[in-house]
Amino acid sequence: MKDTGLLRPLCGIVPPVVTPLLDPHTLDQMGLRHLIERMIGGGVHGLFVLGTTGEGPALSYRLRREVIQETCQIVAGRVPVLVAISDTAIEESLALGSWAAECGADAVVAAAPYYFAVSQSDLYRVIESLSQQLPLPLFIYNMPSLTKAFFEPETVLRASRLPNVCGIKDSSGDLNYVRAVVNALAGRQDFSILVGPEELLTESIALGAHGGVNGGANLFPRLFVRLYEALRSGDSTTAAMLQEKVLSLGSILYHIGEPESSYLRGLKLGLELFGVCSATMAPPFESADIAQVRGLLNKLKEFEEL
Repeated sequence: MKDTGLLRPLCGIVPPVVTPLLDPHTLDQMGLRHLIERMIGGGVHGLFVLGTTGEGPALSYRLRREVIQETCQIVAGRVPVLVAISDTAIEESLALGSWAAECGADAVVAAAPYYFAVSQSDLYRVIESLSQQLPLPLFIYNMPSLTKAFFEPETVLRASRLPNVCGIKDSSGDLNYVRAVVNALAGRQDFSILVGPEELLTESIALGAHGGVNGGANLFPRLFVRLYEALRSGDSTTAAMLQEKVLSLGSILYHIGEPESSYLRGLKLGLELFGVCSATMAPPFESADIAQVRGLLNKLKEFEEL
């Protein structure tokens, strides 16, 4: 495994990067550049591409490779780049992981294979196989609502002993699970625990998590970075105020259009309203109609000042 310079444990705000699209088959390259510069300028500690917020599973492999290459070129080593390589076939995950290494990414992230029912032994074997063959550090991606598979804390602990496995990104939304993983990995100073749901960031860090992979940081990175900094410094008053702002932002952004995809539709719409990138979504999802969301920009502007 090559030394990518990835901090262990990786801490802080690592946004799951939105994939800007001009149309379902074309990456919005300028939009991606604007988006990345917005987040790095806001002080984020890393970037995570092709996850759920990045619509990775909905993109062609050609587009996925382009996203990886363009992101690594734009970032140019300023922050760590993590790449989701989740797939139902290990060979496809390995191919995308190898491409990520060639492009200069710092780590890869793998969710459970979906479609088939899998046991905890199956999940361990997937992570073991990937870790043995990939040239980059590997994060486990626990996303049970979408993969229908759950990495039990004992499986995470077992996988953490593999030399190439360096962390977990948990999107279960279950604080008891976060607590169990933190307890299972107690004493492991080199294993990162990151959480996805931004409404749980404060409580998760209080339990011992190292940071957040929070979608709202695409739009307002400084808000999330300030919250993380307040939490780490013990400034509970500022942290409580900022966590309330995060919750308020979510209530504005994540309820636009059909509920199954509203978590992303509003976020992409907000980015377009601020002139960052296109609001186009990958099929089968329908993009938001800006004309039907009057006043949204004015509601969002208050968060720019945080």
